[in-house]
Amino acid sequence: MDTEKYVDLIKNKCSDKFGKFEDLLLNCNKMYNLTAVTDKKDIFYKHFLDSVLGERFFGEGGTVAEIGSGGGFPSVPLMIVRHDLRFTLIESTGKKCAFLERVVENLKLNCGQVLNIRAEDGAHDKNLREKFRFVCARAVARLNTLCEYCLPYAEVGGAFIAYKGEADDEIKQAQKAVKLLGGEIERVEKYTLPENYGSRSLIVIRKIKKTPPLYPRGQGRERKNPL
Repeated sequence: MDTEKYVDLIKNKCSDKFGKFEDLLLNCNKMYNLTAVTDKKDIFYKHFLDSVLGERFFGEGGTVAEIGSGGGFPSVPLMIVRHDLRFTLIESTGKKCAFLERVVENLKLNCGQVLNIRAEDGAHDKNLREKFRFVCARAVARLNTLCEYCLPYAEVGGAFIAYKGEADDEIKQAQKAVKLLGGEIERVEKYTLPENYGSRSLIVIRKIKKTPPLYPRGQGRERKNPL
């Protein structure tokens, strides 16, 4: 993986917007409880770089739903470097939605909407279900649970892109969920962040058939009793 290309993109070509985002993140963090990562070098590698390293898996001009947006990772870095993507951000915590709306407005990003809803509820909305070319999530839940939240949003032929750490065990445990929800694991890309910032995985799950109407089950069953 050509990490140097992306380091240059963040530090030079898109430095103004990344700088503004970092300021907003740090200034608003105590109020909105956005991230435990507050050192600027840590933010650069753990949040900014890690987020943009997955951009090549998002096809040109695609619609993207991010599930559990939180402080805006990977969505905000992706929107900064990929103006062609149009995002819908789904986040259940109101104050985090307020932060995301502020970021989108200040940075003038290509975001269609920020929705203050639970992922399992939005997935049964006819205006959202199977309406997105791509779905992404980072640091939300284990992969089997995450698939139940995310795959219902992806259109057939689209893909769910999961940002994970070392995920071999999670991938094995998620095989049943992936198949049941209409997906197929297409690619797992493993990489190491520079400066000893850890091992990471990008998991691309292709949506090959419609998700059965039952899923997601709701009422916390996705976490309490994973598929």
